[in-house]
Order: sequence, then C-alpha cells, then structure tokens
Amino acid sequence: MDALRRRALAVRRDIVGMLKMARAGSLLPPFSAVDILVWLYGGILKVCSEAPLEPERDRFVLSRASAAPALYAVLAERGFFERDELWGYGRLGSLLQGTPEPRRTPGVDVSCGAPGMGVGIALGLALALKDCRPGANVCCLLGAEELRAGSTWESLDRALASPPANLTLIVEHARVPEKVGDAFGSPELASRLSSLGCDVRCADGHDYDSLTEAWASLSKDRLRVVLACTVRGKGLPPLREGVLNDTSILDHQTTELLLRSLEAVSS
Repeated sequence: MDALRRRALAVRRDIVGMLKMARAGSLLPPFSAVDILVWLYGGILKVCSEAPLEPERDRFVLSRASAAPALYAVLAERGFFERDELWGYGRLGSLLQGTPEPRRTPGVDVSCGAPGMGVGIALGLALALKDCRPGANVCCLLGAEELRAGSTWESLDRALASPPANLTLIVEHARVPEKVGDAFGSPELASRLSSLGCDVRCADGHDYDSLTEAWASLSKDRLRVVLACTVRGKGLPPLREGVLNDTSILDHQTTELLLRSLEAVSS
C-alpha cells in the first residue's frame, strides 16, 4: 500500500507537468481518478508493459475521457512508454492525444471519447473474449454522470440479461469537497443499480484497502459494479490565490507552487 501511495504521488506530479506544458485541461478529473488507476495497474489488471498486446491480457476501457492524463501518467510509470512522452500531451502528432487512441498509444485498448459509450464497448469486448480468451477480464471506468446517458442504460440492459463473468464496471462518483460527508457511498445510486440486478459494492475511491475489499467480494453470477466515491481534485494542495477549477490554466508560477507542495508531501 505504501508503494501505491508513492506511485500516486508521482503520477499527480506528472499530471501537473503535463497540463502545464499543454496549457489545456483541468486537474480536477485526473486527480480524482489517480488512486483508482494506480490501484488497478498496481496489481488488479493482468497487463505487461513488455507485451502490451499479449492476447491473454486483461482489457481496460476508460469511458471517463476527462481522466486521460491520469491514465497516461500511470501507463508511463508502469513502463508502457517513456516518461518524456508525457510532456507532449495534446500536441499535434503526439503519442498522447486528448482522447486515448489504441493504435497510437501503447497500453490503450480502445478509444471512447464520447461520454456514455464505454459500457457498450466494454460489454462487446467481454462477450468477444468470453469464449476465445476465457482468462482475460474487462474492466471499465466510467463517471457517475454517464449513467444519465441513454447509451449507457441500453448497454446495461443487455449486460443484465446475461451478465458476462469477465466484465466489471467501476463507477466513479466524484464529488466536490464542500459536499463530501463523513460516509462514502451513494445510497440512491447503489440502490438503483442493485434493483436492476447488479451486484454493487461501495468503496472509498482513494483507499486501496476499501477498493480491494469491494473488488474481492463481487459475485460471478451478476453484473459486477464497484461504486467508487472520490473527491474532485483529491491531492491538490491548497493555494493562497484560491482554488483551481475546470477553467484554470496552469501558468509557470502556479505550477511551481503545486510541484513544490507535492514534493513536500513526498519528503
């Protein structure tokens, strides 16, 4: 767990550097998803940077495209490509575009830029792999806001009719810090998914033990869903100039303050 925390801190530092160089994008969605992605690639997903196209590997679908910088930083940390590639994020011709592209970026299995498309793609992958690659599992990370999309519910309806045992959905419920209560979880959302027939486990999306316990307790005979509650911008140090938001552009001074604060946390 200590190793995962160190990785998460390194990933957050790299995200700051990426978005500063790109002068685009928000820190809040990537920072909230960092711990989930570090946990997944730290021991849950069966993937290997030396053989990124290994047929028996697990497949990961990032439906929440706004968290792409976090995925890129995690993939670089795990050795799928050189860390220097991070500083070209979003540039024309770069290995790392705003929306992950499988033919361009090692470690990326599918592209799904439009919100609400990830569950359908993950379901298709799971059904295709079920017979020919029974050892390969599919995991999809989506935002709770994507549950408002009709395409998501159409895919859920199909998945619930005959749940693939090799498919797991992680629904990230990201909340603003001011509205975070003492207890993690969204009873209404969990209840709704459970009433449809999903096997739902709630977890603190920033606690690796909580995530692991939720993952391990999922059944194999129903659609597996981990409802991971997170805090938007988790890990961002406070700034005297005010709170960063979705429209904030990282200038040199702000970047230096953030990196210095994150370095202080690691020392």
